[in-house]
Amino acid sequence: MNRAQKKELRQRQNTRQLMGISQLTEHGAKTAGGELVFFMIKPDNLSVLSGEGIRGRIKNLTDLLCATQEVRLLVLDSRELFQRNKDWYRQRLETEELPAIRELLRQDGAHLDEIQTATVSAREFALVYRLGPQESGEDVSRLRQTEQALRDLGFHARLAEEQDVKRILAVYYQQDVTTDWFDNFDGERWVMEDA
Repeated sequence: MNRAQKKELRQRQNTRQLMGISQLTEHGAKTAGGELVFFMIKPDNLSVLSGEGIRGRIKNLTDLLCATQEVRLLVLDSRELFQRNKDWYRQRLETEELPAIRELLRQDGAHLDEIQTATVSAREFALVYRLGPQESGEDVSRLRQTEQALRDLGFHARLAEEQDVKRILAVYYQQDVTTDWFDNFDGERWVMEDA
């Protein structure tokens, strides 16, 4: 298959095919390599833990990641980056001659700094479990046992819901951190409201 044929094949694929996802499930996604189940992890505020407490959390996470080959840690930056906007304001400020406009540009730049400072800890952490060929994400009791095992290790964990999975994929593939709700079909919510 030559380059042009590969490009045409890619253009005919839908988004899920391009991402390698055959189906979204209630708590994850089915891929060619098996089903992935996501557990949302809420990080501890390390500034209030003792040195021993921090070492214990690190050891628990290390043990978890080393003991289970099927688990991966996924860290997503769930906040908007304003660096290009801030650079634009800085460049515009250098070229602007009117003092009133310069002051407005300075205030806008300061506002972006405030937003970025307020959201500095807006990260999402997820543990991704690859289920074996015999396991199924539909076996909720098994997933709840895994969730409890994570809690027993000291993690604030919960099984991801469908909207969590969609948000993870949107942030990972598209850096979309602003969408609150993801429809199954484009425009679905507007059709449902009119019905």
